[in-house]
Amino acid sequence: MATAWVTCSLLFSPLNKPPTRLKLLNPSTLQRSSYGTRSIAIKSMAVQEDDKRTSDEAMSIDNLRGFVDLNVGKWTGSFHQFDGDGNLLHKIDTRLSASSYGEDELISLNQSYIGFFPKERAFSLRYQTAGMLDTTLRQGVLGEDDTGEESPRFLKLPSRRPALVCENCLYSNKTDRRARAFHIMDPKGVLEMLIVFLEERGLENLVHPVLDDSQYDGERITPFLGTWKGRSITKRSGVYGSTLSEADTVAVLDINDNGQVVQNISSTSDVKNVTTNVHWVGEMSKNLVTFAEGYQMTLLPGGIYMGCPCAVAKSVAELKSFHLEFCWLESSVSRQRLVRTYDHEGLAVSSTYFSETKV
Repeated sequence: MATAWVTCSLLFSPLNKPPTRLKLLNPSTLQRSSYGTRSIAIKSMAVQEDDKRTSDEAMSIDNLRGFVDLNVGKWTGSFHQFDGDGNLLHKIDTRLSASSYGEDELISLNQSYIGFFPKERAFSLRYQTAGMLDTTLRQGVLGEDDTGEESPRFLKLPSRRPALVCENCLYSNKTDRRARAFHIMDPKGVLEMLIVFLEERGLENLVHPVLDDSQYDGERITPFLGTWKGRSITKRSGVYGSTLSEADTVAVLDINDNGQVVQNISSTSDVKNVTTNVHWVGEMSKNLVTFAEGYQMTLLPGGIYMGCPCAVAKSVAELKSFHLEFCWLESSVSRQRLVRTYDHEGLAVSSTYFSETKV
């Protein structure tokens, strides 16, 4: 089993960069680092800032600083790579070190659009260049073992032209542990692979946490069955995004007499007290649940499932919005979810965080 010792980086740039619509990424944008470091760069804009900035702007700076604090440190963990059907392709032990450098105000992540929940300790990232994905996987997983091969023997690398890459990260409410999950869509907008990093922060960590894979195919859905009640918070994309809405939620997942998976979700907003309901019926094959509405749920080990459209390109062609979902069970009765919503042009427009308890 390979072990990677790595340092990880996040780069920041001005906020006035126009948003990027869903499109194939140009291979010429691939960036390679000469060393396996990933740092959080802080850019000074003091000379350009008006001293009379608004309270909203000041809070945004606090959010950015909070994002850095949430990520810095030494992380011991494991990298898990799955195909779209939930079959494990590779597992690699990892050690990651993230630090910051720079001065004054943080500005903005230049490789992504971010949906950040400071109090809930959760975030979503939309990678804008194939180079950032290349850096994350090659330097973040291979580290010093990266020989520059086009396709290392023990790791399946994604397409050089992914149509969409989204990272969702949830932090444990009990320990200093986190799960980072990646949806990676191929150039045609079809799910190519799923990646999960399970990591713990601390200098004394000697054991690499891994996803529990004791359940057989067809059993991974069991922990998610039943009724889950909780709260949701929806925010616009960007660290500068404000809260759009909060709601009470009820999610029910069952298997009917015909062996079909039935999902019912209701959400009641706080402001307008309006309830919306979603009813889906799907078929399950091993670790994959496919709903008639063109949405699929991939069941992974360790109390995780990841959801996405069966074909993003089809949603875009039909001018339909779509969403990517990451769910993590910390115990048999509590879970967190992140849902990243995109408009019909493939632009990330909002992120929704759910905290739910089984009843």
